[in-house]
Amino acid sequence: MSRAAIRYAKAILETAVSSGKASQVNDDMKIILNAVDSSADLNQFLSSPIITQDSKMNALTEIFSSVQSETKSLFRLLQENKRFEILAAIATQYNAQFDEMNGVEVANVTTAFAITPELEAKILAKAASISTKKITIQNTVDPSIIGGFILRIGDKQYNASVSNRLQELKREFSN
Repeated sequence: MSRAAIRYAKAILETAVSSGKASQVNDDMKIILNAVDSSADLNQFLSSPIITQDSKMNALTEIFSSVQSETKSLFRLLQENKRFEILAAIATQYNAQFDEMNGVEVANVTTAFAITPELEAKILAKAASISTKKITIQNTVDPSIIGGFILRIGDKQYNASVSNRLQELKREFSN
């Protein structure tokens, strides 16, 4: 993550907070991040050195026509500084800083299959014992863990995966 993205995100968050639109701008950033992540063409378009800054600006104002004025001012700032390629990184940083400001912590949960409501309840219970903040879950599916889950909150990790238990058994038997 670039330091520039962190600085831009902090600046837009301060602007959005002072205008009382931090939550709406957070929604804008989620929309932008989703669009850039799901479209390789958009990502390539924003990072292309051949396409002019004006073309990028026009495209972004067209694609994201319903965003807040604070988000549009970010687009103008990126146009002036020729930094459109870090838009997704700024959106990611904004979301993280917004969550931190509101006492929300993201729990990254890796499961072998899509998360079920029962498993989500178990994970939230475990997360409550690790963190005092409000938890939101971000799920990643990785069939290689076989079953169970791996929970990461900040710099803490709790591994309740079947593959981890098998590795532990393997180590016990090899000694």
